[in-house]
Parts: sequence; C-alpha cells; structure tokens
Amino acid sequence: MRILLIEDDKLIGDGLKAGLAKMGFSLDWFTRGEDGRSALYSAPYDAVILDLTLPGMDGLDILREWREKQHDEPVLILTARDALTQRVEGLRLGADDYLCKPFALIEVAARLEALIRRAHGKSRSELSHGQVTLDPGSLVATLAGEPLSLKPKEFALLELLMRNIGRVLPRKLIEEKLYSWDDEVSSNAVEVHVHHLRRKLGSEFIRTVHGIGYTLGDE
Repeated sequence: MRILLIEDDKLIGDGLKAGLAKMGFSLDWFTRGEDGRSALYSAPYDAVILDLTLPGMDGLDILREWREKQHDEPVLILTARDALTQRVEGLRLGADDYLCKPFALIEVAARLEALIRRAHGKSRSELSHGQVTLDPGSLVATLAGEPLSLKPKEFALLELLMRNIGRVLPRKLIEEKLYSWDDEVSSNAVEVHVHHLRRKLGSEFIRTVHGIGYTLGDE
C-alpha cells in the first residue's frame, strides 16, 4: 500500500520511511507542507500520515483543502501530546485518526492498516479469495493452509488485488500503488510480479484483461 508522509522532523521521517518499508508499505515523504499537499493530487495514495506543525503550510489547512476538494483518503494525524485543541479540530475537519508523539512504529502500522481496511469496507484484517488467505498485519499468506513464500512486491500486489476483488486494476495504477517516486521501476515490473504470483498460485488466479490490466479470477 502506498502512503504519503508529511513530516518535517528528519528523525521521525527517517524512522517511519525505513520502518514502514520493512512492513510492506511504499512511502513518499515530504518535509514541507505545500509539497505534501500537492503530492496527494499526483499519486493514488491509500492513506496519509500528516504532521500538523509544518513549514510552508499548516497541516490543518492542508487537511481542510483536501476535504473541501472531496479527497477522502484516510488521514492519520501526528500531534504533540499536549495539542488537544489541534487534535479536536483535525478530527472535525475530517481526519480519521490521530497519534501522539512519541509513538511506536508498530502502532503506526496497525492504525494505517485499520484505516485502509475501513476505507475498503472491511472489518477483518485477514483477506481471502479461494484457497488463498492473506494477513497484511503479519505479512503472512497461505495457500490451502500452507505458508506461501512471497517477495515484498509480490505480497503487495496480491494484497492490492485482494482488496479490490471484482475490479480490473490498470497496469499503471498497480505500478503507482507498488512503487514510490524514489524507486527505480523497470518497464515490465508489474508483468514480472504477476508471472511469479501465477507460478505460485496457479495460472488462473490472476486474470489479464487485455488492454486494461489485471483482476482476480473466479474463486
């Protein structure tokens, strides 16, 4: 899942970027408010981590603009522990959750997973299709009850498809979801990941819709 981080503290930003990447998230990090605000209009993010005290543009002003323009991406606000009025205002402006600094990385990941799950109308963390089950929180996938060995991008692609059962996802959208702007992406990267997943899950598990993209096959 692709996450937008807007945070001007280098120590916090470095920790979130490195830690969340290990947990399977693809993350774009901006330190200035105006840059982060504009980024949401340029890529298909699954969720946003938003600090409130930012250079260039205040976090609450960013959130207000996004909601006024009908952008409903889930937003997790990071605040100082004593910023009660900011937390309340942020929630009233449309934030979905908040977390006080300092925080544990594992809690950030859990809250992001909950927000993304809620945005997709899911109450349970575990995803399933046919004989395949996937738990994004623990990065565990199984086929007919047996553990699956998946590389990080294979897991991310499988999760994306399983969160969008019944939808045909364009190749370009898949690429944008799997990779951040910092990543070097080969022209056939998505096709390679699909090929590897089919070898592990069966040739009919992922269906190609020619000229459009990919979707899951029948259960």
